Amino acid sequence: MDKEQTAIERLRQAAELSEFYYQRPLTLAYSGGKDSEVCLELAKRAGVPFRVQHSLTTADAPETVRHVRKKFRELELAGVECFIARPRYKKQPASMWSLIPQKLMPPTRTVRYCCQVLKEGNTPRQMAVIGIRREESVGRTGSGVAEINGATKKDRQAFDFDNNDPRIFAPCRQKAKIKIHPIVDWTNADVWSFLRDCKTEVNPVYSMGFSRCGCVGCPMAGKGRYTEFRMWPAYERLYRSAFSRMLQARKAAGKPSKWETADEVFRWWMDDGNLDGQLDFFGGEVGESDRQT
Repeated sequence: MDKEQTAIERLRQAAELSEFYYQRPLTLAYSGGKDSEVCLELAKRAGVPFRVQHSLTTADAPETVRHVRKKFRELELAGVECFIARPRYKKQPASMWSLIPQKLMPPTRTVRYCCQVLKEGNTPRQMAVIGIRREESVGRTGSGVAEINGATKKDRQAFDFDNNDPRIFAPCRQKAKIKIHPIVDWTNADVWSFLRDCKTEVNPVYSMGFSRCGCVGCPMAGKGRYTEFRMWPAYERLYRSAFSRMLQARKAAGKPSKWETADEVFRWWMDDGNLDGQLDFFGGEVGESDRQT
């Protein structure tokens, strides 16, 4: 069985579990990136009921926002339920720019509280289809077709979904949040080949020279952030403003700081070379659950 058909079978099996145990269709997490584009097309080909959710990160590129809006209009005209999940933190509306002062530190590669709040916190207990692939990063090499998050990476539970792992039925009965990764074993070449073959319109950021679609300024983009801020300078101003309010919040809370200005924070953050010991510097204020791998 080829990868496309395997992914379709995974979606069909997940859809059956979702309808039986959750009494609702699959929820497809759509970021506007190439991997979620593949999952969307596969769900259509699988012929299963599904709805589409986009998590509003508040830091996506304008092109991504417009692409998602266009895709949602097309889907809704086709009768697919679509909805925007707006982030909340401590029961209040949240954004990237409000989180930074509240967390008292910038998001980093090892402490991505932004992902937890702006993306993962928006999915309730359900079967959620996500376009995660093992090839994407070292942290995802152990990803399974079906998973349940734990408080830490060690607590994450993966299921042998392709071989009818019976352990999955217990969390299904409890209506736990289960993540389904139908293309977890696909390569980057597989993704682009599939999208070319089905003539799917992709996010224009890829034609602008970017290899990823995510929050502008994300530390995971490495040196590519410099290009992002040249392309979208308004986001740099937003981060600097948030860093300024973060410094004020740290001072008000009696927390130490090695910086005096938002410019100093921004330059440290962009270099992103001081990863070792950064939690010690910040006083261990961010919990283990805020780390993303």
